[in-house]
Amino acid sequence: MPKLIVSIDGIVVKEVQLTQDRSTLGRRPYNDIVIDNLAVSGEHAVLQMADGQVTLEDLGSTNGTCVNGQAVQSHVLANDDVIEIGKYRIRFLDGEASARSLGDAAAEPRVAPAVLAAGSRPNQPDAAGGPRVRVVTGSSAGREMLLTKAVTTLGKPGVAVAAITRKPHGFDLAHVKGQYVASVNGVGTDAGPITLKNRDQIDLGGVRLEFIDG
Repeated sequence: MPKLIVSIDGIVVKEVQLTQDRSTLGRRPYNDIVIDNLAVSGEHAVLQMADGQVTLEDLGSTNGTCVNGQAVQSHVLANDDVIEIGKYRIRFLDGEASARSLGDAAAEPRVAPAVLAAGSRPNQPDAAGGPRVRVVTGSSAGREMLLTKAVTTLGKPGVAVAAITRKPHGFDLAHVKGQYVASVNGVGTDAGPITLKNRDQIDLGGVRLEFIDG
């Protein structure tokens, strides 16, 4: 089943399965895919599925729609195409790619039942240097994740999901979604990203992590 992965500033904010023949995208709440941002028109674009293809059509939006850096009015999407609307980037995965991604995810080792990492694998304690987070509580205490990617996503969908983003000044932790908001040393990220310092304690939906800088 085709999927859209919506992100801004490198942080994934939602994933949407395309289950209908016609799905509208826009700022207004009645759209099938809602992006509440002033750069997005009320009715910005539509995605139509037919004959195994997904076609993206701009609906005369104010700021336009781009695919892979090129402005488009109508475009048949291919796997890994990137739709750009304002500052939002929307990655398109076709049905086969989505299935492969799910299969790969199932094969990935888990750090802890409540902690998932995108783009990083758990290591044994002190197995390698470099910026990383270490699980402090639970049955997987001591396991580590190297922060080798631009964005590392942590958490349990529906409970708490946060992202650690590599910035020129260091690493920022930001809330993505979920019932619980991640905190750093007791300070919640609901007011905005927090720049991590060595040995900072991160609480993520009942799991304690420690940030290690080097």
